[in-house]
Amino acid sequence: MNSSTPLAERIRPETLDDLVGQEHLTGKGSILRTSIEQGRIPSIILWGPPGVGKTTIANIIAHALQVPYFQLSAISSGVKEVREVIEEAKQHTGTILFIDEIHRFNKGQQDALLGAVEKGIITLIGATTENPSFEVNSALLSRCQVYVLKALQEEGLIKLLIQAIEKDETFKGLDIVLKETEALITISGGDGRKLLNLFDLVIQTQFSGNSKLSKTVNITNEMVMQVAQKKIALYDKQGEQHYDIISAFIKSMRGSDPNAAVYWLARMIEGGEDVKFIARRMLIFASEDVGNANPNALLLANATFDAVSKIGYPESQIILSQCATYLASSAKSNAAIVAIAAALSAVQQQGDLPVPLHIRNAPTKLMKDMNYGKGYQYSHQGEGNFIEQEYLPDKLAGTKFYDPGNNARENELRKFLKERWKEKYGY
Repeated sequence: MNSSTPLAERIRPETLDDLVGQEHLTGKGSILRTSIEQGRIPSIILWGPPGVGKTTIANIIAHALQVPYFQLSAISSGVKEVREVIEEAKQHTGTILFIDEIHRFNKGQQDALLGAVEKGIITLIGATTENPSFEVNSALLSRCQVYVLKALQEEGLIKLLIQAIEKDETFKGLDIVLKETEALITISGGDGRKLLNLFDLVIQTQFSGNSKLSKTVNITNEMVMQVAQKKIALYDKQGEQHYDIISAFIKSMRGSDPNAAVYWLARMIEGGEDVKFIARRMLIFASEDVGNANPNALLLANATFDAVSKIGYPESQIILSQCATYLASSAKSNAAIVAIAAALSAVQQQGDLPVPLHIRNAPTKLMKDMNYGKGYQYSHQGEGNFIEQEYLPDKLAGTKFYDPGNNARENELRKFLKERWKEKYGY
């Protein structure tokens, strides 16, 4: 038994009824399914981890709508290929252009799509594993509906394995028994394509060089691990280790251990982790865990993200190391995240409290007659550029949301606030 075509491709579903997972998008009565059944869909971005059905959904849509369908990969295609498809689409109605990994298109390449999407020359289906808010131009994004796909759960993954056993022609005549599935499920990390291709590899391995082997195959965890240890990379960018190692990286920086931080950074670099993913997490960390204890941290993290976006590997590893060791060695404060969490809680609990009249904007005579802005005191006219007055709604007067951390920089801020607000906020 042998097939050069990957198992995931051999049994790719052709209808929504055969699709495993994403019921929130494709189940009965769901918004995407309804659009397909009505024969018209908007341009969409499918955002989700690898192996959850983005390409399959695009193929199903094209098959269901019976329209011209073009597929490009952002890795190997550019503006030239996009323009060729657009010219071809002008000769037809309802052409769908599917672009895999659309986040890899630069601004110029994405701009080449904009006019055709806006005029309805093409219906765009973009697939991305990255947050489209960061990776897709706002102008293009505003013309697309974003659908979020979820990693497949254990029930769905097992269903995929059963589908493969029942439908794949290569497995015909074999008695495949799923005695244990834990290893397959764990290693796949919710990635259906990875699950199926590993499963196929396990089956193929049992018959490699031994045509007289029994046609009964009992799938066990031990059997899967023996194959996986030889074939599966130690660092899986999309699986469980992806999340475990980024967690270890962040917790090492939070714990002020630059040695551990740079080790976990090296693990990600060696595993080929997306350079912008690492930089983005450090950018978040600079506010979440350092904050006003060292405002320069945010500046360096932002400069790091900008720099690695321009340079890429291998040189980016030096810039990432500089930033990671700086953040780990910096004073820490989570006061900013605590403050916004408390403020959001107050908004959710108290609702839309009215803005005090004295700090409302009064651009018209009517508003002035209604006392908008009346009694407001211009802070710069006070001593030290400060005049005490109330800025919060009446129900929240005197509520302290920001409590500076106990570090040199924020102790200075605490002293500054205490001098001005005396006992009001308890600084």
